[in-house]
Amino acid sequence: MRHNRDEKRFDKTYSHLKSMMSNMTNDLIMAGRIKTTTPRAKVLRSWAEKMITLGKNGSVASRRRAMAFLRNKSSVTRLFAEVAPQFKERNGGYTRILKLGNRPGDNAAMSIIELVEGAGAQAEAVAPKAAKAKKAPAKPKAAPKAKAEKTEKAEKAPRKVSAKKETAEKTDEKKAPAKKTKKEANPKE
Repeated sequence: MRHNRDEKRFDKTYSHLKSMMSNMTNDLIMAGRIKTTTPRAKVLRSWAEKMITLGKNGSVASRRRAMAFLRNKSSVTRLFAEVAPQFKERNGGYTRILKLGNRPGDNAAMSIIELVEGAGAQAEAVAPKAAKAKKAPAKPKAAPKAKAEKTEKAEKAPRKVSAKKETAEKTDEKKAPAKKTKKEANPKE
């Protein structure tokens, strides 16, 4: 039973949960926003806000505590240098959860968790550039009439035997004759 236990564990051991939250916090700090399930986003919010609070403190001890949890030097550097200074005047509520609806495969509630203020806007400015670079140029689609005409022509035209099949038949004919059995080779026996 779960009497008086306030943490959400997702049926994982504590070490696995902590590792998962560490990875998700790293992604949130580096990207500014991530897409995940709503329950995970709600748990992630508390872990991420604790790390931002450490970043606002800025002491060596805070940096070491953040490094112990995040285990990624580049994300700790970004946390202390870029993300935390944006929230100097804010006393909490560094993240926002936007609900997206349900995932088609398993009907899980999906959300976007993002950093508020300038940090989220920075990530949005970077994300479209990366998305444009990855997309291949779209191929123009043929009109429905043209498709119908092509299928009609294909049905009317006689089917041709491919060149590969013809050469395969010719090579079968040119093969060496079958080996003779012993009786055919020595008729005297």
